[in-house]
Amino acid sequence: METNLGIGSRVKHIDYGDGVIINVKPNSYYITFINEGAKDINRFNHNLEIIEAVDPPDDLISSAEIERTLIGILRRWTDVQEEVFLHNKWQGGKLVFYPADKTMQAKEVPIDTFFHKIVMLRDRLRVMEQRINAHDKMTDEEKINMQQYITKIYGSLTSFNFLFKYPHNQFVGEKGKSE
Repeated sequence: METNLGIGSRVKHIDYGDGVIINVKPNSYYITFINEGAKDINRFNHNLEIIEAVDPPDDLISSAEIERTLIGILRRWTDVQEEVFLHNKWQGGKLVFYPADKTMQAKEVPIDTFFHKIVMLRDRLRVMEQRINAHDKMTDEEKINMQQYITKIYGSLTSFNFLFKYPHNQFVGEKGKSE
């Protein structure tokens, strides 16, 4: 559910309680909650009850809107991918797979190579999401069903989040998108 709230809107979150929107980002509201402090809450899928809405300015384009538009254009029309970093503690490491059959040799894979494959998978899922959203022959219901399936795939991939240096690059599944 997309909501378009402005700075100063008063809200209530199912888990965090009462709060006030202090910043609007491309994909989230930055909200200060009375008992929980400041948190980023997804703008498009959240557990917010609107207590008092403040409309965003009509005559101005927010930097968040400009950023979201530019990111969308870059992702849709170029092969430029976001630079994602492996957490320092894993750099130069390796994964070792040991078969149950002791007569077989173990397989070693550099963690950097494995991480690169995970990031490529994530990027390809994002492209698939964009193509689904832009598809002119799919119904909205079909698009939503495909989006839910992709979200479940992201959820399955959260097991690899420990490899990412920065949390904002990590996978987010259904549970994380509900905030």
